[in-house]
Amino acid sequence: MAKKKKLKVAFPHMGTISIAWAAALRKIGLDAYVPPYTSKRTLSLGTKNSPEAICLPYKLILGNFIEAIEGGADYVAMITSPGICRLGEYGNNIKNTLEELGYKANYIELSLYDGFRGLYRFLKDLSGKNNPVQIIRAINICMRKIFVIDELDSVLSYYRAREINTGDAEKRYKKALQLVDAADKTSVLKKARVKAIDLIKSTKIDPNREVLHVDLTGEIFLVNDEFSNQNIERELGRMGVETRRSLTVGSFLKDAIIPKAFRKGETHLERAERMAKPYLTRDIGGDSLECISDVAYADERGIDGIIHISPFTCMPEIMSQNIFPSMREDCSIPILALIMDEQTGKAGYITRLEAFVDLMRRKKRKSAKEKKCLVK
Repeated sequence: MAKKKKLKVAFPHMGTISIAWAAALRKIGLDAYVPPYTSKRTLSLGTKNSPEAICLPYKLILGNFIEAIEGGADYVAMITSPGICRLGEYGNNIKNTLEELGYKANYIELSLYDGFRGLYRFLKDLSGKNNPVQIIRAINICMRKIFVIDELDSVLSYYRAREINTGDAEKRYKKALQLVDAADKTSVLKKARVKAIDLIKSTKIDPNREVLHVDLTGEIFLVNDEFSNQNIERELGRMGVETRRSLTVGSFLKDAIIPKAFRKGETHLERAERMAKPYLTRDIGGDSLECISDVAYADERGIDGIIHISPFTCMPEIMSQNIFPSMREDCSIPILALIMDEQTGKAGYITRLEAFVDLMRRKKRKSAKEKKCLVK
């Protein structure tokens, strides 16, 4: 009897998220098809077949799906949202576009805002089986990997800003990700986490280097995807800047998936609703509420600067950027707003980062000098 072929399911790329969703799919007996990582070809395919005024994440996701279907994926899975953001409309547009282009693949949506039940239902529909133990294990390994990867990203950022040989920390980070990817059980993942962190920490660093601290906020896709943000964390690391993502997949899961009873401390959204109130009293879509609060939170912690990254034409983030000037009365933190699309040039982008880093460094040195004078 011929062995039944496993269904190949593909998700769009967003940084390293494929490691987590691939683990979940394998747990329910499906084959995770990971399309080639986002490239200029991906962007070209997406841009060519997208409406002109649509944002960069839409174009990249469409390009990912086209490459996945060309590679033999049976299903393409899209994350959707019922909120004010245009993300809620992307699914139908992408589905219709793929059909018009003649690409044959099943299309399925995952609404993360339906919480744990939505994720459970999504995996059940994909597998065609209602096996609670198997599905819960799949969700568990997926979420645990996301939190481990978030932790590795933080460790990488620390060592990349201080490394003696440029690129050493990132080389170890990539090997660390392979350890996490290979872990198929929770017990194995725990051991892989320790080995992965130790591997990155083996990077030789200069502990006396003058390091700046910068928070990254903005639209969650661009903050977490190195292709669309043009490797901003790597570029800043080379300039001696330790970065912290205010928006991570893990922080999103704490708000959308994990039940309140199992959460520890204040979540990102809870903090956003508290700290954004003086400037923005209601959710206007996207990640705008979180972005406004992230500026106030970074200023409160004495961070050297904050960078807001958003896709061209994203209305919620345009609104955020228009609120930033009014925050200067209460917040003295330097803010750099970067708007990204397929036309963004690398040279000009790097020049803006270098100028911002120079501004922060001068401000920090001036502040330190003033403190010394007060002590005397």
